[in-house]
Amino acid sequence: MSAPYSVCVYCSASTDEPALISLAARVGTEIARRGWQLVSGGGHVSMMGAVATAARAGGAHTIGVIPKHLVHREVADVDADELLVTDTMRQRKQLMEARADAFLTLPGGIGTLEEFFETWTGGYLGEHTKPVVVLDADGFYEGLFRWIDGLSERRIVAREARDRITVVADLPAAFAALRPAAATGVGDRREH
Repeated sequence: MSAPYSVCVYCSASTDEPALISLAARVGTEIARRGWQLVSGGGHVSMMGAVATAARAGGAHTIGVIPKHLVHREVADVDADELLVTDTMRQRKQLMEARADAFLTLPGGIGTLEEFFETWTGGYLGEHTKPVVVLDADGFYEGLFRWIDGLSERRIVAREARDRITVVADLPAAFAALRPAAATGVGDRREH
């Protein structure tokens, strides 16, 4: 029997904004509803904890990947079905990527952005063909993508690279872009 379709979710481990925590919980619930599994950063706080808790509550298998120096800082998700502790952040990202079939970026800070950019770059360079989806809830990433689109217009970011990301505004569009069949078709389905 093959493993369930696996979605890696990148998101904040520090915000306490109720709307963002709620968004993360809805993502976890939807992952479970679809019978998929979750790969996350292995923390039990903020959005990261909300997505994992909701996924588990819905019956999804959860895989948390956390570097040992963050085990206490991010309060390790000891309830994860699999909690993998790495030596470094680089190993964490490699393991998360290896265990995932698709990537969903939710609102987050510099750690989330680092994960997103590395996954995006890897896809563009042919290291993987997995969907890379950004849920731009309430225009959270609007300024970032305005800047990236400007770089693309100036030919600093290749159009093929820009087309490797799917940016959506809501949960149904995000899950449509993440679904297994979407793995072969990439491109911007921006719905702003």
